[in-house]
Amino acid sequence: MIQLDQVSKLYGTVIGANDLTIRLEPGAYGIVGPNGSGKTTLINLLTGQLKPTLGRVSVLNHDPWRNRKILRRIGLCPATDVLYPNVSAHEWVTYQARLHDLSRTESRQAASESLELVGMTDHMHRPMGEYSLGMRQRTKIAQALAHQPELLILDEPYNGLDPVGRHQMTQLLIRLSEQGTSLLFASHVLHEIEEITSSFLLIHGGRLLASGTAQEIEQIIADTPQEVVLIGIDVPKLIPHLADQAWVDSIQLLAERTQLRIGLRDPGTLYHCIADWISKEGLQIDEFQTADSNLTAIFESLLRHHRGESK
Repeated sequence: MIQLDQVSKLYGTVIGANDLTIRLEPGAYGIVGPNGSGKTTLINLLTGQLKPTLGRVSVLNHDPWRNRKILRRIGLCPATDVLYPNVSAHEWVTYQARLHDLSRTESRQAASESLELVGMTDHMHRPMGEYSLGMRQRTKIAQALAHQPELLILDEPYNGLDPVGRHQMTQLLIRLSEQGTSLLFASHVLHEIEEITSSFLLIHGGRLLASGTAQEIEQIIADTPQEVVLIGIDVPKLIPHLADQAWVDSIQLLAERTQLRIGLRDPGTLYHCIADWISKEGLQIDEFQTADSNLTAIFESLLRHHRGESK
């Protein structure tokens, strides 16, 4: 479905994509990364909006930069907001469908059906200038679906949606995936993607740091140098256990001696030891915080690992 061979994209002296080599079969995939990590650059390369500075991009066995007809088979929901205040959602989605070479009658029908899918039937003839951010987001997704693409590319599709809207959109994307539509879903929120697919690409600084299932990436994270924080009145009693360990890079006692920050070269070893130490000595440890809740920390750890840095 998608193949990138040593693809780099430069904006002057800024690197937007850095030596990306990716091969994806049809299916559902999440692109995860903090803001500014290169997710949108990757999407623009896949849709032919950008030409790679180096390397080769292939989508559905075509070069999207050279073959614009491939866009008939791709649906794109961009991250940028769309607002034509005096145009209705139905008019706008109909026009977008016409750009994909559907007839006027087919385009109007496709617009009605896709707007119904995203819950906009009752509002589709109102001017978009009256819409909330969530309604505009639903309309963007509708135009991406209207021409029934083989590959649906979504850049931060939950922007502006309330909890009910997020749930409804998740269920829609799951149904589309089950019906055979391939999905590429970019977000900086891991759990949003995890509800739809277990296959991830982790991107930071324009580089592909890791790929695989959620379980595989969790293992990569567990084996990557990182910091953890232990909280509780007995954390000072753990220091003798940690002081001479080769896999501990740093120990710092914080916040009136109730927090212990530990820099780890091998987090997995701590995970195996900590429960035993707490149990044997009857220690009161209330919280164990890891980098898992902070994507930026994960990506920074993976970058250090890629550079061969120990800490």
